Amino acid sequence: MKARNEMNPAFMWDLSHIFKDDTEWEAACNEAETAISAVSEAQGTLGDSAEALKKGIGLMCNAEEKVMLCYLYPMLKKSTDAGDPNFQAMEAKAMGLIVKLQSAAAFINPEIVAIPEDRFEEIVTNPILKDELFCLRKIVKAKAHTLSADKELMLAKLADAAQTPDNAFSMLNNVDLVFPTIKDDEGKDVQLSNGNFGVYRESPVRAVREAAFNGYFGTFKKFENTIAELYSGNVKLDCYFADVRGYSSARESALFNNDVPETVYDSLIEAVHDSLPYMRKYLELRKKILGLEKLDMFDLYTPMVEDVSFEMPYEKSVALVKEALKPLGDEYGKLLDMAFDNKWIDVYENKGKRSGAFSCGVHGVHPYVLLNYTDTLDDAFTLAHELGHAMHSYKSSETQSFLNHNYSIMVAEVASTVNEVLLTLHLLKTETDPKRRAYVLNHFLESFRTTLYRQTLFAEFERETHKMCENGEALTAQSLSGLYKGLVSKYYEGAEINEIIANEWSYIPHFYTAFYVYQYATGFSSAVAIAKNILDTGDATGYLEFLTLGGSNYPIEELKVAGVDLTKPETVKNALSLFDSTIDELTELLQKL
Repeated sequence: MKARNEMNPAFMWDLSHIFKDDTEWEAACNEAETAISAVSEAQGTLGDSAEALKKGIGLMCNAEEKVMLCYLYPMLKKSTDAGDPNFQAMEAKAMGLIVKLQSAAAFINPEIVAIPEDRFEEIVTNPILKDELFCLRKIVKAKAHTLSADKELMLAKLADAAQTPDNAFSMLNNVDLVFPTIKDDEGKDVQLSNGNFGVYRESPVRAVREAAFNGYFGTFKKFENTIAELYSGNVKLDCYFADVRGYSSARESALFNNDVPETVYDSLIEAVHDSLPYMRKYLELRKKILGLEKLDMFDLYTPMVEDVSFEMPYEKSVALVKEALKPLGDEYGKLLDMAFDNKWIDVYENKGKRSGAFSCGVHGVHPYVLLNYTDTLDDAFTLAHELGHAMHSYKSSETQSFLNHNYSIMVAEVASTVNEVLLTLHLLKTETDPKRRAYVLNHFLESFRTTLYRQTLFAEFERETHKMCENGEALTAQSLSGLYKGLVSKYYEGAEINEIIANEWSYIPHFYTAFYVYQYATGFSSAVAIAKNILDTGDATGYLEFLTLGGSNYPIEELKVAGVDLTKPETVKNALSLFDSTIDELTELLQKL
């Protein structure tokens, strides 16, 4: 594999758009230090007047914007060359700035909530606080959960240490774990890794995917007690922070900031439970098409349609994605051209590059997209997905102030998945070859299974593990694996539930960000509704407005602008109905084949 300095610059992002070189970054870090120091000027003044309040928030935002630029520059560098000690040192220095800013700004929320209610209402009627009003309302809404300034400072200083379970798991998973060697499709020895596990799990050769499955999860099982302690520590911290802030549960704490009713979380799980007969029907189809007497968990990822040629070199992928996203309008198309032409995207894998893909918004500059492109149709979907994030970030940053530009996690996966659904429906509309069409339908069904069903299973696991902790029950390797295996048995009834699947919970990094994963499922359901509406009506106006909203309103209210109401169960149920009808469509097509 090529080193970073051997890669073709034409397919590498250009971070000089943030800072022209490391010397300029160093100067920016010094400026950020000064801006952090200036935040304390506002302490004790926030309740004096609207002008004083605006100044204080402005000092904080100025410092945060500078700090984030200082952090994102080395973070993005490290993402493409993790072994460079200089990038590691730069990122560590930037993390120090973040901790300093959190400590310096710890007085702000307590001071705002301490303003007497009548005085607060008088201050916020001043139109100069128009841009700050939503943020201020959110802070005051959390008054019951905001501690005194000295206690907030203590929690801010604890924030870095509280990342230890997540950081330790990340180091174990990404650095220390050594996976076994298996035989590939051609009988050659290959060593499993986080990067190639997904490839071998999809192998058409059953012995290969079984070996990959057992070898990969078997490695995690060797460390199940250590990982259980890390995850247990993380859950305990979730419950601790929720408790000291006066929330009734860790889940209430996690959903509170976005004003998401816990009923939305529970109704998602309930809707998926009600639709489990669809999953059983899908598993039965998969078992039949693959010609298996029993369907094991390692049989779920291999395509049901074999020998389909979908070669997708990067240039072809770019053209396909642009064509599929034309229903979003000319302006959106021009933004895509900017991303492709102005080096927003880092395309190919190199030694030391982070696996997977992501999009990272940089306010005042533009988003950056990291890929590890390998010329497959899946890579085209990944490109469309990450560009959805990127366009959301760009349009929010362009429209909103720094204070309001950052959209919430709950809507983060909507724009990306809208692009994936539009790409899927474009392929189904234009593809005439029955076998390739069946392949796309299979891909679409897998999106439902892995996003709507699987992420809801994860969400239910998180709900139950936090309940266990809050009830004083120990989270051990045995209790966690028992819980997880029970959920898999319920969600995948009809499949053979291998003993090793009980350890799958131990490799999910998202579990270290509590109550995050349910938003993949709600986001996918929302995206299906939005994409179908755009194609049915030819009108993307509401959706394009949604992309500009950033964090200027609560996510459920923002989604209503795009025509989706998650407080009603129909959004999830309609998506699940589409899953069912797509199974029927694929079944009919495969019978003809």
